Amino acid sequence: MYHRIARLIVYKEIAGAEILNGVASCIHEYEEKRKDKSQTIEALYVQVHKLLDLATAYGFDENLWQAYLAYILAMAETPFSLLCEKNGAADGSVNTLVKNDFAIFRELFFYDFTELEKELEINCFSILTDYRSIPKKVQHFNKSVGDKVMELRNALMRSEDAEDMFEIVTGFYKKYGVGQFGLNKAFRLTGEGEDFVLQPITNTEIVRLDDIIGYELQKKTLVENTKAFVEGRKANNVLLYGDSGTGKSTSIKAILNEFYDDGLRMIEIYKHQFHQLSTLISKIKNRNYRFIIYMDDLSFEEFEIEYKYLKAVIEGGLEIRPENILIYATSNRRHLIRETWSDRSDLSKDELHRSDTMQEKLSLVARFGITINYSAPDKREFEQIVKGIAAKYPELAGKEEMLLAQANIWELRGGGLSGRSAQQFIHYILGKEE
Repeated sequence: MYHRIARLIVYKEIAGAEILNGVASCIHEYEEKRKDKSQTIEALYVQVHKLLDLATAYGFDENLWQAYLAYILAMAETPFSLLCEKNGAADGSVNTLVKNDFAIFRELFFYDFTELEKELEINCFSILTDYRSIPKKVQHFNKSVGDKVMELRNALMRSEDAEDMFEIVTGFYKKYGVGQFGLNKAFRLTGEGEDFVLQPITNTEIVRLDDIIGYELQKKTLVENTKAFVEGRKANNVLLYGDSGTGKSTSIKAILNEFYDDGLRMIEIYKHQFHQLSTLISKIKNRNYRFIIYMDDLSFEEFEIEYKYLKAVIEGGLEIRPENILIYATSNRRHLIRETWSDRSDLSKDELHRSDTMQEKLSLVARFGITINYSAPDKREFEQIVKGIAAKYPELAGKEEMLLAQANIWELRGGGLSGRSAQQFIHYILGKEE
């Protein structure tokens, strides 16, 4: 195995291959008599543990070794795979080198651990290659990623040679993309400066726009803009503003789920990270995806200056904003930046023309081409939301009169009129159900 991996060319340095290299090194050092049997077993079990962790995270099943190798190929961000992501496999000399690598991966894919297990008196690889995971009532793993990797693994299992593998893998790249952007739908920034990392969010909420009761015009506007964006037409940055708990953030999450299969990806960024926006955009502008940079609960106090970074990115700098990037933000404030009565006067003792400064701050909202208002529902609308949410739970069928009476009490006691309050009320009722 060690010598096979050493012959890789295009796929020599790829992300996620630590387990493969670890297993190969363990076997090689044992064959070279640099480690005895007990040391080799201990080192192999470390790699097996890592493989089981990966399988649990993504819901891999059956042959975990083959699933892991399919995962490596899906994650491989090489110049070749990135080209396939945008244009598919093209004719070129590099294809010969890639097929050489796939011939090696095919040998690894069907690697026989029988002799090794017999010599070391272990059976861990026999278990891993015929694995039955525990059924999960609630799926905590990243099912979307797992499903794609399983699709690739199953196709590779049916391959007959390196040529077959070449067609399968390059077709996968063209269909789904490459690496973390190809496999995951949402990300957040971790780390400081230009060394930040885009960390996949593997437990995104599975919510659809139909789950949001009411706000039909708001949802329609959001869908139309996003649909134009993913189809490569002109689209606008969007600000969703209004009362707390009305579904602004939920609408953004739903949009991601609605258009994920069309190549939409989302990156969540916080206010203290705005100085990293330009670097972030430079990293994603040439990828074959449509990115929404998502800012939740956006607002600024008058002493905060992070809004300047945001203004510079949204149609404010010399560089044109890439066509594959939009900014969607939610806020409880229409104008995003806190304003006082004194701000409206040019007679401030600290500044000769205070209103000019406020106009600069208030111009931020004008950079969002579309603003959508999510106002709090009235009493009738609140009751419709309660009934709509309750309809999803069979155990609440036929209890509409009781629910509305108690919902009104819930709202008067401080829950307020909002979709969030309605959802919290239903959870309260379900918690009391025996």
